[in-house]
Amino acid sequence: MRLTRDDISERLAAGLDPRGRGDAMLERLVDGDEVPGRRALVDGPPRPAAVLVPLVEHDDGMTVLLTQRTAHLAHHPGQISFPGGRLEDDDRGDAVVAALRETEEEIGLSRDLVTILGRLDHYVTGTGFIITPVVGVVRPPVATTPDPFEVAEVFEVPLEFLLDPENHKLNRVVVEGRRRPFWSMTWEERVIWGATAGMLVNLSDVLGAKCG
Repeated sequence: MRLTRDDISERLAAGLDPRGRGDAMLERLVDGDEVPGRRALVDGPPRPAAVLVPLVEHDDGMTVLLTQRTAHLAHHPGQISFPGGRLEDDDRGDAVVAALRETEEEIGLSRDLVTILGRLDHYVTGTGFIITPVVGVVRPPVATTPDPFEVAEVFEVPLEFLLDPENHKLNRVVVEGRRRPFWSMTWEERVIWGATAGMLVNLSDVLGAKCG
């Protein structure tokens, strides 16, 4: 089944969960309610951030545009992620504005080329951020100019692959003496994991498997 823009917008609106998602919620879902939710690795309320989930509308099916962070960055070096970052004062609390601004800064994709379709659930990370994933669509060709300090590569993964639950792997890692779960997906030789994979699982839950 080929999803249209209207299909995606309707499913995003219908699928929003006010409880949000996040690292602690995944742990409770896997281990049960008797396990206390894990505390963030930093003190204080979560800091707002936003990412763009860019769907590229090819004639033979949609893809998702992702970035690989450079290896020298202090936070999450080398990881695969969506373009985005924390909200700044000029964003006036608007996650869409922040996601489009960060996308322009990181990969040079003009906000004028992105049509916003909706958003996924808020995602709260163990490192103290509450992320709003904003879903948008662009038509190819997609010309990008990555910031060489932040972005090592920009690439695309077929949406159908990312939506298929068969490609979603639930892993465990020991942190502070506890085995904590996280999602991952392996496309060719690239491993997508952590919050990015968690948001893609959310996308799969909302849009449905094998709908590209």
